[in-house]
Amino acid sequence: MREKQDNLQKNIPLTEALFYILLSVRKPNHGYGIIQEVEKMTQGRVVLGPGTLYGAIQSMAAKEWIQIYSEATDSRKKKEYIITDLGREVFAEERKRLEELLRNAAMMEGEEND
Repeated sequence: MREKQDNLQKNIPLTEALFYILLSVRKPNHGYGIIQEVEKMTQGRVVLGPGTLYGAIQSMAAKEWIQIYSEATDSRKKKEYIITDLGREVFAEERKRLEELLRNAAMMEGEEND
């Protein structure tokens, strides 16, 4: 158990791109769909280029954070990806880290208002 926790911690913090890609594949999604969803979620602040996206997908697939959900069987269907249980664990660890950051920031705001 400790080894698993240490392994999860080695992968934290996530880059913003990895965070949003994992969030975008909570249900099956293809590359262009991921790009569109991230752009929509961030109101255009984060725009993933194809090189960034597919490099991240390869990396996350190798780490078993995501897997292929379906592959193209003809030229019209795109390869789709979905988050794995390990990917969900990594995402949950990152979320806890970010929540701690926000709690600590709120403490600082509270001190400034005293």
